Amino acid sequence: MTTRNGDLVANFEASPQVANSAAELHGVVRIAHGNIALIDGDSTNNDIVMLAPVPTNATLLSLRMGTDALGGSCAYNVGAYTSAGVVVDEDCFATAVADGAAVAELRYEVLNLNTTGQKIHELAGVTTDPGGYYYIAATFTADGGTAGDMAFIIEYVVN
Repeated sequence: MTTRNGDLVANFEASPQVANSAAELHGVVRIAHGNIALIDGDSTNNDIVMLAPVPTNATLLSLRMGTDALGGSCAYNVGAYTSAGVVVDEDCFATAVADGAAVAELRYEVLNLNTTGQKIHELAGVTTDPGGYYYIAATFTADGGTAGDMAFIIEYVVN
């Protein structure tokens, strides 16, 4: 029988002890969540719904979203935009999510398990932290055109 210590345990047991990143151990979870009422024209191809500002140096734990049925063959990507509204990566979190679905976890829809612990800017493909905030956003990839609600819950750590 073997015992394998992860980095957090190995650092804790080291002598002298090695400090772990607060984002990985004992960090404070912060939440951005809401419900956005979309009108008829908000869910057509290339329309963008800015959900929430999240610090670029935050570690993303969870990204959950869901919508009402918005008509047609409506789908959306989930990605990051600068606070100036410039796209960083339109679909770094999720691609072509179908409308009319219950709230579902999208954190690993595009990204693999090896991205656990990475910062928002890294998940969006930016090597160096630009500082400030990225807007987590949904960009429609097909026409819907019907009014309905979009709900989101974003959990992240910044310490």
